[in-house]
Amino acid sequence: MSHTPPWEPGLLPSLTGVGPGPSARDKRAALRAALAAATAGGPGTAVDPLVLPGATDALGARLVEDAGFGAVYATGAGLANAGFGLPDIGLVSQTEVADHAGRLTEATRVPLICDADTGYGGPLAAMRTVRLLERAGVAGLQLEDQEMPKRCGHFDSHALIPSGHMQTKIAAACEARTDDALVIIARTDARSVHGIDEAIERGRAYAEAGADVLFVEAPRTVGELALVGRELAGVPLVVNVVEGGKTPQLSVAEYAELGFGIVLFANYLMRSMHLAGQEALAHLKEHGETASRAGRMASWEQRQSLFNLPRFSAAESALDRELGSNS
Repeated sequence: MSHTPPWEPGLLPSLTGVGPGPSARDKRAALRAALAAATAGGPGTAVDPLVLPGATDALGARLVEDAGFGAVYATGAGLANAGFGLPDIGLVSQTEVADHAGRLTEATRVPLICDADTGYGGPLAAMRTVRLLERAGVAGLQLEDQEMPKRCGHFDSHALIPSGHMQTKIAAACEARTDDALVIIARTDARSVHGIDEAIERGRAYAEAGADVLFVEAPRTVGELALVGRELAGVPLVVNVVEGGKTPQLSVAEYAELGFGIVLFANYLMRSMHLAGQEALAHLKEHGETASRAGRMASWEQRQSLFNLPRFSAAESALDRELGSNS
């Protein structure tokens, strides 16, 4: 004899992080559909680019989803800064990143793309990185062609592995997938070392090796951005918007016109929260109170709504009853 569950339909699936949600495969399919829509037609074609905000933690991931964005980026620089208090110079390990990615995928129902640096070693290490991040539920991951230890793409003094070695790493990473829907993004930092022409040549080579998406880091001018968009048309392209960095700051629509289907704002949210936190703490230090600043912080209700407390409370109440009971 079947029994009626003591909770309303749809209650448990609404409990992000605890209840059932979209599968990793579903999220990967959603990401691939967004990439296809964002790159149809090439430069000069009206497309709806994928705007990809970065997050350093589950709070950030939830904010990105709540704001209506279609995907979230687990920023490596942001993790080093916010998670460990370290600069982005390759000090965070493979397993630390995989653990972190798993927490973010559990916290949101939208696809997560994870910055996986160099893959944390050669081709075999990159293969293991793919397997770890695949199990963590990511929809896509990014590998770059710097030597270890890597550095932020908008720092100076980069060193790269040979293009052929990176091709092997990409091919091995693609082979390591157990789900062929997992998106592999290949990033090159060649612009900072060898110039824009070498960066474009590496992009072509990485696409031939199997990369699904190309990321030419730090073009210096609008002309260079346009050149990347023209020469690598036909493959989804990432532009990384680093406020105060080396790449010109344009609007999302302008980047799309230049051929970029993915506009990454990797640390915009973290840096905005950084300044807001400094200002809040300065106020507390100077005035010894927080009541006068209540309008510049999330309300109690906003905070609990973001983390779905009302639905969790309803679930607690429903699950405290026996199966088949209505009281």
